[in-house]
Amino acid sequence: MALNQKVIQVVSHEIYRRFPEVKGKKPRVQQRSTTKGRSIFSSRPTYLLTFRGQATTSTNKTMPYWVRVVINDQGRILKITMSH
Repeated sequence: MALNQKVIQVVSHEIYRRFPEVKGKKPRVQQRSTTKGRSIFSSRPTYLLTFRGQATTSTNKTMPYWVRVVINDQGRILKITMSH
């Protein structure tokens, strides 16, 4: 089942608000397989949205910036991680 585009837009808007470095960037969307055994997520499908941008350091250097968001099929954000 593909993720609804409206759900992607709503989640993207929230990520742009929290992380302006990736504002306007389209996320890469991947469906994650459900894991067997203990999991913090339910058995419902989850999706990984990856936003990539650039941040500027205090010395005017640019560095890659990623925001990874795990959501359920209803668009509820389950986990957010970011890295430079």
